[in-house]
Amino acid sequence: MNNDPELNGKYLGTISQDFVKASDNLKEASYQIRKAGFSFPIFSISRTDIPIGKLFIDKKDLGLEWNYYASFLDEFVQRELVAPDKEEDFKTTYKDPDEFCCLFVVDKEFTRFVFIPYPED
Repeated sequence: MNNDPELNGKYLGTISQDFVKASDNLKEASYQIRKAGFSFPIFSISRTDIPIGKLFIDKKDLGLEWNYYASFLDEFVQRELVAPDKEEDFKTTYKDPDEFCCLFVVDKEFTRFVFIPYPED
């Protein structure tokens, strides 16, 4: 649930490049998710189609390497991606959603939660 020191090289570069292009949309979506009454927005990202959340940004639409799927903590608990007994730990670790985006990175040999700061205006 923390930023992982393994997040470097190929992941950090491609995620950061994509995130800069998608960050305004993600920040607005995070706000709308919370405004609708759902807490702890999570954006799953993957280079391939995944069944976690609803497709929010198709990588082809913005020329990205990653697809972005919008979701929230309840779905992750229901799908047991966050164990029910770890839900409180996740909430404690979760960073301010106005300043950080919670990404769930899904790749072949890498699956982690990552909190990445939104670029400053």
